[in-house]
Amino acid sequence: MAKLVINGGNRLYGSVEIQGAKNAVLPLFAATVLTDEKVIIKNVPDLVDVHNMAKILNSLGADVVRKGTVTEITARDLKSSEITHVLAKELRSSIFILGPVLGRLRQAKVAYPGGCDIGLRPIDIHLKALREMNVKIIERSGYIYCDASNIISGELMLDYPSVGATENIMLAAVTTKGKTTIMNAAREPEIVDLQNLLNAMGGSIKGAGTSFIEIEGVDKLHGATYTAMSDRIAAGTFAIAVAICGGEVVLKNCKAEHIHALLSKMAKTSCNIKQIDDNIEIAAKCRRDAIEFIETQPYPGFPTDLQAPIMALQTVSNGVSIITENIFESRYKHVCELMKMGANIKIKGRTAIIKGVDRLSGAEVLAQDLRGGAALVLAGLNAIGTTVVSDIYHIDRGYESIENSFKLLGADIRRI
Repeated sequence: MAKLVINGGNRLYGSVEIQGAKNAVLPLFAATVLTDEKVIIKNVPDLVDVHNMAKILNSLGADVVRKGTVTEITARDLKSSEITHVLAKELRSSIFILGPVLGRLRQAKVAYPGGCDIGLRPIDIHLKALREMNVKIIERSGYIYCDASNIISGELMLDYPSVGATENIMLAAVTTKGKTTIMNAAREPEIVDLQNLLNAMGGSIKGAGTSFIEIEGVDKLHGATYTAMSDRIAAGTFAIAVAICGGEVVLKNCKAEHIHALLSKMAKTSCNIKQIDDNIEIAAKCRRDAIEFIETQPYPGFPTDLQAPIMALQTVSNGVSIITENIFESRYKHVCELMKMGANIKIKGRTAIIKGVDRLSGAEVLAQDLRGGAALVLAGLNAIGTTVVSDIYHIDRGYESIENSFKLLGADIRRI
C-alpha cells in the first residue's frame, strides 16, 4: 500500500496548474449517457474516482477513450441499465448515473453508492424528487429499482439544497417533456458546468448557479465538446498549503470567486492574495493569525471539503479557532491524526476548538478519507521531522499526483 513520506519545514515557491474539477467531471461523464453521439470532455483529471466512473459507463455499454486530459465517450449502444454493488461501492457519485439512465432508457437498477465514510449522505432527496416526477421506485436488497416509463415534468422543491439531487434532477428532466423547475436548488459552480454541457448537447436549461432552475425538456440530445471547470477544492487546498508553509505561489487556471469564502478568511490572516485573470497569487511571510470562527455551509458559504485542510492551518496559527461542521456529522476523523502530530484540538459534537501551537511534529498518520488525508499532507509539510501518511488511496480519489505538485513548489515529499 502506497504512502507519502514528507520532511516538513520547506517554504513553497513557484506556480501550480490546478487540475480539472473531479466534482464537475463526474456528472459530466454521467450526462454522456443521454446521447448516442460522441461527447468529448477536456480538462479531465487523472483520478481514481474518474476511472471508477469510466468503469461504470463501460459496464452500461458506453465506449470511453482517454487521451491525456481529454476523454471521448460514446454511449451509442447501451446494453445495461444496472449499476452493481461492485461498481457502486467504490464511488459515491455512481448515483449520478440514475438520472441520465432514466432519461435515456426509462428504467434503472442501481446499488446504493459508496465513497468516503464521512457520515450519512442519504439519497432520499434524490428519490423523493424522482417520485414527484412520477418515477416508480422500489428499494430492495441494497438496490434501487426505478421505472420511469411514465415520467413527467413538474415543480420540485428540495428540502435541502443537495448538489447531487439537483444534478440528478437536471439529468433526468432534460429529455422529459414539459417544464421542470427546481426550487431551493444547490448553487455550486459544478452545477453551472453541468448546465453548460447539457445546453451544448442541445438541452434547454437556465438558472444554474441560483436557487431556481428551469429545465425545458427536449426530444433528443446530441454530441458536444466541452472543457470542464478547474477544481476549486484543489485550488483551496494549495492556497491553504502556502499559508501553512509560507512562501509565494501562483495558482494557475482557477477562479477566485469559486473559493471566495476561503480567500476572504485567509486575507485576514496575514496572507497577501491577488487575482490576475484566472490566476491567484498567494504570499505568506509570517505566522498566520487564527481565524476565529469557521462554519461550513452550502455554496457560496465555506465548503465542507475544505474544513479539514483549514483545520490543519489553524493548528499552527496564532490564537484560538472554532470550526463548526454543519454538512456531515462524521467529518472529524483527521482530528486524532493531527493530535498525534502535536495539535491542540477539542471536539464537542459538531464543533472543534483549536488552539494553535508553534509547530507540529512529524508522525505516522492514517488518511481515513479524501479531504482529511489532504489535511494530513498539509500538516506534514509544516511539521518538524518526518511525517508518513498511509492509506493515500483516499487522497488519490481527489488529487492528481499531489506529491508531484508539491515537489514542483519545493516541498520534500515522495511516494513509496
